[in-house]
Amino acid sequence: MQAVIIIPETEWRAHLARLDKLEQAEAARTMATTAKPDQVLTTAQAAAYLGLSVSALLRARRAGRLQGVRLNEKDWGFHQSVLDAYPRRYYRPTLQVAAA
Repeated sequence: MQAVIIIPETEWRAHLARLDKLEQAEAARTMATTAKPDQVLTTAQAAAYLGLSVSALLRARRAGRLQGVRLNEKDWGFHQSVLDAYPRRYYRPTLQVAAA
């Protein structure tokens, strides 16, 4: 024999809403833990990725526009997520002048 519990509809909908919220939080947590780690590119790779020269990339790092990580005594590395955010934040498209 099974037990039956009768609850008001409003309470039932509140429980369903809470369950949906918990399932969404669990799905977000699972996706966050299964996401691939952020790749670190060397200075040359990062410059090629952005389409900049190595000196321009290093100037941007010195000016604080890009955050780098020290790979060794001579070279810097850059997280790919930081490089992906760079053009959206600092890119200024050139103006196209119409030829008369």
